[in-house]
Amino acid sequence: MGDNSANTLLNNVVVPDDIRDFTDDQLKQLAEEVRAEMIDAVSHTGGHLGAGLGVVELTVAIHAVFNTPDDRLIWDVGHQCYPHKILTGRRDRIRTLRQGGGLSGFTKRSESEYDPFGAAHSSTSISAGLGMAVARDQLGKDNHVICVIGDGSMTAGMAYEAMNNAGDAKSRLIVILNDNDMSIAPPVGALSKHLTRLVSSKRYMQARETGKKVTEILPPPLRHAVKRAEESARTAMGTGSLFEEMGFYYIGPVDGHNLDQLLPIMRNLRDGAHEGPVLIHAITKKGKGYAPAESSADKMHGVVKFDVVTGAQHKSKPSAPAYTKVFAQSLIEEARHDSRIVAITGAMPSGTGLDLFEREFPDRMFDVGIAEQHAVTFAAGMATEGLKPFCAIYSTFLQRAYDQVVHDVCIQNLPVRFAMDRAGLVGADGSTHAGAFDVAYMGCLPNMVLMAAGDEVELMHMVATMAAYDAGPIGLRYPRGEGMGIDLPARGFVLEIGKGRVVREGNDVAILSYGTRLGEALKAADALAERGISATVADARFAKPLDTALITQLANHHSKLITIEEGSIGGFGSYTLEYMNDAGLLDGRCRVKTMHLPDLFQDQDTPDKQYDEAGLNAKQIIHAIEALK
Repeated sequence: MGDNSANTLLNNVVVPDDIRDFTDDQLKQLAEEVRAEMIDAVSHTGGHLGAGLGVVELTVAIHAVFNTPDDRLIWDVGHQCYPHKILTGRRDRIRTLRQGGGLSGFTKRSESEYDPFGAAHSSTSISAGLGMAVARDQLGKDNHVICVIGDGSMTAGMAYEAMNNAGDAKSRLIVILNDNDMSIAPPVGALSKHLTRLVSSKRYMQARETGKKVTEILPPPLRHAVKRAEESARTAMGTGSLFEEMGFYYIGPVDGHNLDQLLPIMRNLRDGAHEGPVLIHAITKKGKGYAPAESSADKMHGVVKFDVVTGAQHKSKPSAPAYTKVFAQSLIEEARHDSRIVAITGAMPSGTGLDLFEREFPDRMFDVGIAEQHAVTFAAGMATEGLKPFCAIYSTFLQRAYDQVVHDVCIQNLPVRFAMDRAGLVGADGSTHAGAFDVAYMGCLPNMVLMAAGDEVELMHMVATMAAYDAGPIGLRYPRGEGMGIDLPARGFVLEIGKGRVVREGNDVAILSYGTRLGEALKAADALAERGISATVADARFAKPLDTALITQLANHHSKLITIEEGSIGGFGSYTLEYMNDAGLLDGRCRVKTMHLPDLFQDQDTPDKQYDEAGLNAKQIIHAIEALK
């Protein structure tokens, strides 16, 4: 733990109950201490910085006013939760964030009773919170349910589906919209503060409900005039008609960093000022209170270790370009030759490399927000008109759009190109962000072509192949991190669909790799050669269609065949086994073993340790070959 000599209040806080008798001035001091503690911790561990700094005051206010964990607090998305972890019994482990055996970077039910719902993907809080609220009502309980949604999560349709349901259900639910996409404007002054506090009070809400009952007995013209006047008054006070129309009582905008505003509103709602769903619109600033994060919200959203004084991140010099950058540069090169190529992402332009594409082709890049379902169908619509859409979405995020991949793309056999970044294990982000399942869930779909890059040059060839392929949907998976350091050509070339390659010739055993375990397969072959065992190493390139000629050749000329992939069971290895069984190749002459990710969700750690745990490194390949009798 760092130097906490100045943390005179925080040093006495273990759980939220310890702050519930603090004065408002003490809570303000506590907020500053929590902010300093978070900055220091993340400077040692890396992680999500800006979003957490923006919710420090909200976190303090919620835990000071409400009776957590009995009152349920749900964070959406989970990377806002570092201040929450500091105040809920985990401060002594906060410098283990995202480390092997340490705290998760997101909320996690198994980690703490103060995390009632795990969240690493966005826009789930209102649905989950409404479920908890309805369960509370069914069970005759009286606790509060509070959802904090923000950082782009309100761009996803699921949030609005949940709000529509919540407005109709009428269960008591508090939603806090953490709006950090705009600065706190000067008009949030004394009058606005007074009016916002007024509309959150029980007296105002009761008067408003009484007024509604009175207007119902008025003649229609007068009733409508009164209603319009009331709506106009609330609009003038800064309220949101959209949320009101969905059945929520709207409070705001509120300065999300001003405890003098937040605390009275929270206390009013705690004390029963309103019985239905309420939305508090809190304006916050990402990175609040730390100048480097305030001035560079995008670069300080997720950080590696950094210098607290300067904000400079301690990034190691890459030995090879990252796969994401190779993808982006390859796509740019293809787009220079084909004006029909367009790129689509869901709120991840820098994460997918499409920010580079946008610099050169600003009119051909589309960031649709956290809306993967929309992104896929949007791409399908483009494809019907002759464009060549590249839909760049993390493997784990594409799961959210599976119905659209099936119905809107594959059934109609539309040439949408899926670039699935973060395939395989992803290190510190853990199980929620690992790309484990795309080979299985995409490979079972008719009309789909699936590729995986074995190295960065192969990635370039596959981008060129996708650009040239117009016969239907095609998908490409590639991992997070750096490539193998191979010299790159100026432009990739188009591969023959369904054709793999032999990388190294051998006589005794064969290793058939799908994806970037190819490097480990080559290491294993080197080690086997030292033991007098000659190994063929092949790069499958395609999971669908399979290179059946290559598989047949390997089976007929080797005593052992290992398949290896960075995906779950039911993927490339399963497809290979099914083909071999149908072709009569499982007759005992060639013994076969499939190597894939284990049937479990792996926690965060370094990628090397994760792959060791998964059994997919060179030493485990060697062991699998030796154990195959």
